[in-house]
Amino acid sequence: MAKEPRPGRVKTRLASEIGTVAAAGWVRHRLARLSRQVSDPRWATVLAVAPDIAVASRLLPALPRLAQGSGDLGDRMARVFLSLPRAPILVVGTDIPAMTRAHVASGLSLARQHGAVVGPANDGGFWAVGLDTRRAVPADLFAGVRWSTEHALADALRTLPDPGYLPTLSDVDSAADLARLSD
Repeated sequence: MAKEPRPGRVKTRLASEIGTVAAAGWVRHRLARLSRQVSDPRWATVLAVAPDIAVASRLLPALPRLAQGSGDLGDRMARVFLSLPRAPILVVGTDIPAMTRAHVASGLSLARQHGAVVGPANDGGFWAVGLDTRRAVPADLFAGVRWSTEHALADALRTLPDPGYLPTLSDVDSAADLARLSD
């Protein structure tokens, strides 16, 4: 799940602390690095992009893309699960510097085994969620999730089949999070 890295449109909390141009630059760099970190011949790596017109953006890495569409984050993630071929699918955030190919491989394996998988984040949200879409996708997937709060993971878990778990990782939302990266 990726937003086009345009100043003023990405990482608004981070941008309020370091500036819109710097935040957009960090996102652009992060997306390029992420595409190298997680792309692997064992799976297809696809960017689900917002806004929808960013499907053709030159600011995004050269990966296959699909439009996220409208709605809240849950609506857009559910659309990804329903739009791709039926298979184990792992949706990840793009602001997780510690994520590796091994995390992706484990997430896909856990989705196969359990039907669902989550990767908790330190802030009460999650950095990854996966489903094996060869099984039925829950009709209420992500219904009632309080996005961008410490309740996001707990709310999402109420809509998922009994998932497997990936390790807890940290995302980057603030200047303090960026500072921890250089520690």
